[in-house]
Amino acid sequence: MMDDFTTVEIQTGETSIFVRTKGSGPPILLLHGFPQTYLMWRSVAPLLARHFAVVCADLRGYGRSSCPSSTHTHAPYSKRAMALDMVKVMEQLGFVHFSVAGHDRGGRVAYRMALDHPDRVDRLAVLDVLPTETVWERADAGFALAFWPWSFLAQPEPLPERILAAAPEAIIDDALGGWGSPSSVFSPEVRAAYVQALRDPRHTHAICEEYRAAATIDREHDRADRASLRRIICPLLALWSARGPLATWYAEEGGPIALWRVFCDEVVGYALDAGHFFPEELPQQTSDALARFFSEASSSRLDKTEPQ
Repeated sequence: MMDDFTTVEIQTGETSIFVRTKGSGPPILLLHGFPQTYLMWRSVAPLLARHFAVVCADLRGYGRSSCPSSTHTHAPYSKRAMALDMVKVMEQLGFVHFSVAGHDRGGRVAYRMALDHPDRVDRLAVLDVLPTETVWERADAGFALAFWPWSFLAQPEPLPERILAAAPEAIIDDALGGWGSPSSVFSPEVRAAYVQALRDPRHTHAICEEYRAAATIDREHDRADRASLRRIICPLLALWSARGPLATWYAEEGGPIALWRVFCDEVVGYALDAGHFFPEELPQQTSDALARFFSEASSSRLDKTEPQ
């Protein structure tokens, strides 16, 4: 899968990030969510690579990227730390300015990058995700049952780590089969790759630390930005699943568009008729939406046209 993409492992100073690249043109970074790896972009990335320089990366702690040691504050797995990884990755590939799309957990890294590094991010796309503190503020019984990884994986170690390591197949099957996308979307090879990524105890611990960070330090960062009126200054595209919670849970508050406008003035978006994993379920529609949005990025902000 994606065999015609170039493989690169990039040292950021704190960790090693596994990257696949292909194409030329305006650079775009694609970031995955849980319980996936860069492979979630296997059908979208080749379509985008016809017109863009595409970079698919495994987040620190996920897939084939390394797992730096954590601390009691979980700061090494904050979205701030993970966003800085990706800024360094893109810089080493020759891209000082770029656009970024993130699905699920990758969307949280992507919007933190736009907040912390506004001089780097030209355009931002967030897929089936809302700001972390926004979600926690509105958490209820429905959230606890539907978004079980948020509360379960954030529990103190070692319980969630042990369960992830002991039953990776059950975790993958529940996520891939229960979040609105048909199981036929995921080939046996893709499922096996996602399962394999959870077998390593270092990675299960890192993933739990990332969820613990989302429950603590990431919320603090969001609250601080909101209190200081710090905002995302680049255009933002929000896409979400028409079959999932984002389509209904926040309707009284104006839905995802209104909630993203708390952080960003220039927001557009809409729902796709698919489940949570719509980049894998509807790759053509997803790539078309991203291509339209990213093609509007100013060419004057581009420093390179292809990875080095």
